[in-house]
Amino acid sequence: MGKKEQQQQQELLKTLGDFTSKDNWDKFFSIRGTDDSFEWYADWPQLRHPLLSHLSTDEPSESSSTSAAGGEVEASSSAQILVPGCGNSRLSEHLYDAGFRDITNIDFSKVVISEMLRRNVRLRPGMRWRVMDMTSMQFLDTAGMNRSVFRKLRQDKGLAKQFVDGTFDAVIDKGGLDALMEPELGPKLGSQYLSEAKRVLKSGGKFICLTLAEAHVLGLLFPKFRYGWIVSLHAIPQKPSKRPSLQTFMVVAKKDSSIVMHQVSSSFTRSTIDCSGDQARGLFEALDIENRIRKEHASGSDLLYSLEDLQLGAGGDLTELSPGRRLLLTLGEPGSSRFFYKAVLLDALQQSSSFLYSCGVFLVPKTRAHEWLFSSEEGQWTVVESSKAARLIMVLLDTSHSNASMDDIQKDLSPMVKHLAPGENGSGAQIPFMVAGDGIKQRKVVHQVSSALTGPIIVDDVVYEKVDDDLVSLFPSKELVFRRLTFQRSEGLVQSEALLTREGCQNVASGKEQKTRSLSKSSKKKGNQRRSDSLVSVTNDSRNELKVDHDYLASSYHTGIISGFMLISSYLESVASTGRTVKAIVIGLGAGLLPMYLHKSLPFLYIEVVELDPVVLDLAKDYFGFKEDEHLKVHITDGIEFVKEAANNGAANGVTANGNEDAICTANNTSNGSCDVSQVEGKGVSGVGILIVDVDSSDSSSGMTCPAADFVEESFLLTAKNSLSEQGLFIVNLVSRSSAIKDLVISRMKVVFSNLYSLELEEDVNEVIFAVNTRDNNAIKEEDQFAQASHQLEKLLKLKHPERSQTFIDAAKKIKRL
Repeated sequence: MGKKEQQQQQELLKTLGDFTSKDNWDKFFSIRGTDDSFEWYADWPQLRHPLLSHLSTDEPSESSSTSAAGGEVEASSSAQILVPGCGNSRLSEHLYDAGFRDITNIDFSKVVISEMLRRNVRLRPGMRWRVMDMTSMQFLDTAGMNRSVFRKLRQDKGLAKQFVDGTFDAVIDKGGLDALMEPELGPKLGSQYLSEAKRVLKSGGKFICLTLAEAHVLGLLFPKFRYGWIVSLHAIPQKPSKRPSLQTFMVVAKKDSSIVMHQVSSSFTRSTIDCSGDQARGLFEALDIENRIRKEHASGSDLLYSLEDLQLGAGGDLTELSPGRRLLLTLGEPGSSRFFYKAVLLDALQQSSSFLYSCGVFLVPKTRAHEWLFSSEEGQWTVVESSKAARLIMVLLDTSHSNASMDDIQKDLSPMVKHLAPGENGSGAQIPFMVAGDGIKQRKVVHQVSSALTGPIIVDDVVYEKVDDDLVSLFPSKELVFRRLTFQRSEGLVQSEALLTREGCQNVASGKEQKTRSLSKSSKKKGNQRRSDSLVSVTNDSRNELKVDHDYLASSYHTGIISGFMLISSYLESVASTGRTVKAIVIGLGAGLLPMYLHKSLPFLYIEVVELDPVVLDLAKDYFGFKEDEHLKVHITDGIEFVKEAANNGAANGVTANGNEDAICTANNTSNGSCDVSQVEGKGVSGVGILIVDVDSSDSSSGMTCPAADFVEESFLLTAKNSLSEQGLFIVNLVSRSSAIKDLVISRMKVVFSNLYSLELEEDVNEVIFAVNTRDNNAIKEEDQFAQASHQLEKLLKLKHPERSQTFIDAAKKIKRL
């Protein structure tokens, strides 16, 4: 090889560094010329039979005649064929000579199109050549092209803006897709190209792709041809004289009129193909994965649709609302959007004229996407109902969206969701965007810690955008600050929340304040799209001056728990009037707000709090002013085991669930704070007068955020009943948006307790369940008796602000017998 030839070879190799570069291909074809054709993969003798068999309904005839070009004419066909990325391959020339005269060749290299037109203009006058990008089939700039060539393109109707939909009977790709699939931009370019190929094919037309069938190529190709396509895979015979390590395959995708998802068929087995182990392994893995997905869809399993699938009709007619329709989908493609999104399309279960929107978008931040409300089907229907949208598109954000603002995400999603709105796309109706927010105006993290038992825990001070009118009337002309305790395992759910005031004492009360803030609608008030984890400062000066106010319960469900004490108010009054003490057990400390409030307002209670995590106790003391004394003790232990021990102690000392022993101690106590057994009335032992279960669940996907599932198992409910004295009160804070789960818990409790009551809180997801351990003839049966019982409770409460007792009376009015 001469020096000039070596230099030319080196220059040629440089051009192959990036197969997606137009300049590189222009240089390649300029150096190589068109006389020396460059063939990807298989040559015509190996391609002729499998290719022609898919281009005509009949087998190609073995008879031949000589064409004007001196080739063989084997068949005559009016099929319109597109060859994208044609280069200087002789493939289309062979097809023309085989009788397919309506062939359009496109390539983004002006150099090769000019040369190929010159080579074929006389021998194959019907052949068309276009300068065009296969990923966007619009005609490119022809500046610099030879005038006679340019004139030929104009005469050949080559300067239309783009191919119209459904133009071709076949699109034949020989290595074009493989060339696009380079590591960085491959998925983007490949996806754009396949979308264009699908667009320009007629119904019944075929996309024929000659490829090495690498896994990353098939992983893009197969999903693009699921709905409305029949896909098959074939092996191209190797040259008899040459055995390359890589075999060429042919994927044929036929555009079908139905939207049935067919299995991908193959005309070969592992034993009948002759290729390297890695190539075969990747091919069969991709084929198995794709067919498994298609099989799951056929069996009714949930499947992720693409926007393109839905536009083909895979999920039904999206222009019409279909009550109860629920589709999982992905939105976004490389080149057409900044991000990818997982979403759920939901048509309201019942259509109504009261909907505010025909279609709405609901954004769920990453920190809340795992919650039952957004991750379960039942929870999602709950969101649809509250959204007031006939069709809701719920978009679940993830870590890839962390650095994007809600405005950026909305701009990115807007053009895509328009295709999902009911009615005609051109209707122009505005689609509102909503976000699962927390309604926080200002936020300051006070402390963060990670516990081996609970995981990351945050203490923060917040100012809400809106607070209850009743609270504003109590503290007029003040921007109210709340201190919150949040376990990140159930982020979006505030475990405990206290009001900070300058008059507040440095004590605290407990409980897991399960509070879910309302949804903020960005469509109504631009600028309210605040991420739930955004930080806005609460000034240090104000924070240092403020203390927890233990005379105010920030949680409405805590108020609800205490209002239920009216169910045993006669019993409590009899104990308090004689100077005796009732034992109360609270399982779950949280910030200690409920026990502290009970301790201050009902001084005749002897309160034992059970908490599993010592870190939580430290936080309650350090940041919420929780304090123990002789009437308020904390035990770091398992709540279920503690109640079992209480039940066993009661049984050992002769106190049963249906006995006559009161859960009371004399006012005299031992030095360690526990009730003195020798002073107990009757047989000398106390049972439990009040048992409150207020613990969160570590598994938020279970659909029950509070309590943990073990606390509503029948075995524990029986233990709780056995621990209670006659007229004892068992209380469960139940947090679930699932009516089925709530019904299940209540049915279990009915098996154990004959007297059940419920308080549903309208503004929260909490439902407080009360069980009175008494004989039917001693229970409050008529709700008209509640008023008298509530007033008895009001007299028992020792409040610093007596006027606040009305909140307990109001809550008690909402208690219903089950």
